[in-house]
Amino acid sequence: MRIANKQLKEFLLDSEMVPKEKVEKAFEKAEKGKKQLGSILLEEKLIKEIELRKLYAYILGIPFVDLKKQTIPPDILQIVPQPIAKKYNILAFEKTGNDLKVAMLNPEDIQTIDFIKKKTGLRIIPCLTSKESILEVVKQYEKSLKAEFGDIISKSSKEVGDKDDEGAGEDLEKVAQGLPIIKIVDTLLKHAILQSASDIHIEPAEKEVRIRYRIDGILHDAMTLPKQVLSGVVARIKILSNLKLDEHRLPQDGRFKIEKDNYKISFRVSILPIFDGEKVVMRLLDESSKGLTLEKMGLIGKPLEIVHLQIKKPNGMVLITGPTGSGKTTTLYTIMDIINTSEVNISTVEDPVEYRMPHINQTQVNPKIGMTFAAGLRSLLRQDPDIIMVGEIRDKETMEIALHAAMTGHLVLSTLHTNSAAGALPRLLDIGAEPFLVASTVNVIIAQRLVRRLCPDCITEYSLDTKELKTIEDNFNINELLEFLEKSEELKGKIKANAKWGDVKFYRSRGCEHCNNEGYHGRMGIYEVLEINEDIEKLITQAASTETIENKARENGMATMIEDGFVKAVQGSTSIEEILRVTKE
Repeated sequence: MRIANKQLKEFLLDSEMVPKEKVEKAFEKAEKGKKQLGSILLEEKLIKEIELRKLYAYILGIPFVDLKKQTIPPDILQIVPQPIAKKYNILAFEKTGNDLKVAMLNPEDIQTIDFIKKKTGLRIIPCLTSKESILEVVKQYEKSLKAEFGDIISKSSKEVGDKDDEGAGEDLEKVAQGLPIIKIVDTLLKHAILQSASDIHIEPAEKEVRIRYRIDGILHDAMTLPKQVLSGVVARIKILSNLKLDEHRLPQDGRFKIEKDNYKISFRVSILPIFDGEKVVMRLLDESSKGLTLEKMGLIGKPLEIVHLQIKKPNGMVLITGPTGSGKTTTLYTIMDIINTSEVNISTVEDPVEYRMPHINQTQVNPKIGMTFAAGLRSLLRQDPDIIMVGEIRDKETMEIALHAAMTGHLVLSTLHTNSAAGALPRLLDIGAEPFLVASTVNVIIAQRLVRRLCPDCITEYSLDTKELKTIEDNFNINELLEFLEKSEELKGKIKANAKWGDVKFYRSRGCEHCNNEGYHGRMGIYEVLEINEDIEKLITQAASTETIENKARENGMATMIEDGFVKAVQGSTSIEEILRVTKE
């Protein structure tokens, strides 16, 4: 699409969308470098892509459409097949009689318009759109999992069914390499990636196979497959993961990777024999996701400052606690990413290695050959590390080596399974640590849970009714909680002094097509950050209880996980239901 730089410059000056001096500078740069003025404006972030495209549409005298939040009927969408839509950035979005409206990035692409005109026999009305719109709508081609599976399953059932009855083991590899089975597995993986699932569960029952995806921490039924395809699907996954095809009695673990232009996903595979066959669980690890920060994960205000201060210390221990699936490993990797510079040597002992990180020496635990956390950590200390990450403190030996490493000039990062930050200290003493050693080495303890974020497209404001207030009262100390919200720096201006619970605004989402009527999209953390100061050190050396340590920490200004959750609920990031779901013990 060619719009002369001079023409675009004149329209920009008339519209006053960009300051005059900046337009002049960008124009000079474009002319000098023989580039398009629009590209320079986008590079220098002087204008948003959608605003620039609207201006192009105005100059060319054609309509502009924003399809980001629009669901196009499948019969209309399929008029332009997916490969053509992706290759030529053109989408069909509306049909009236003999007229077909298409959204394009380049409405001057006469060849593509002619091709679609000949193919459909319709009159084509081109409209201009943005790259974001094209990418969002292309996803709609892949939304219906069941539609895509229909033919493949019936074909595959015929091919695999008879062989399964005969139990022809030697044919497993042949079936696994057959086109229908490959398509089934590829489609399952593709849709899991598309829906941002964290896990895929393939669960055999007596007569069928249930496929479930874990999305934002909750399992959802994806679909049901006929039992005949199970052996082929499991064999295909074993081939991808380089596992033994003929082993059906013992659990197996493996991994494989899928790399495409816009993503790089690593799959961690666990296969477990159960009564009705072999159950497969695959954990999806997005290796292409960059730029995750503690702020984006949900750490805010004073707790964030404490964490940044403590992870910059040259020695001591940083502990992250919480149950399985609470995001501890992600927090550890994010911290390592922050402190990963060329001046330090970072080494890890993990089980398993979840994400591959550049410039970090990662060691995989293998207890079968004697490579335990303790053995790995002991060897690692001879590798001249500055920062050590131990995946998890599980036993006395690992804990003692980690504590001594923290005491002798290393920064040690690790995780522990406890319900609260204060609970981590008595837990270390239970494992067998010396109180004085814990008091002098632990710098900070971060406890966390993951809550689902409210969908921004269907969020609504509401006030608590009597029933909801009673639920909160049954679970928490509501007077202390309200007092905390009033004083919170993050909620300045949102809650007035001496407010009642009825005056506090909370949020929920109705559910819409953008969040699959769930009301939630994505996840964030709620945290409590316990900094070890002199007061807490004294209590540790006295082997004080969890409750005593927590009360002292709160006196010193620590916000509990529940308080942090309620701050986020008042901000509109999550709902009270989510806070209750993850903090009920």
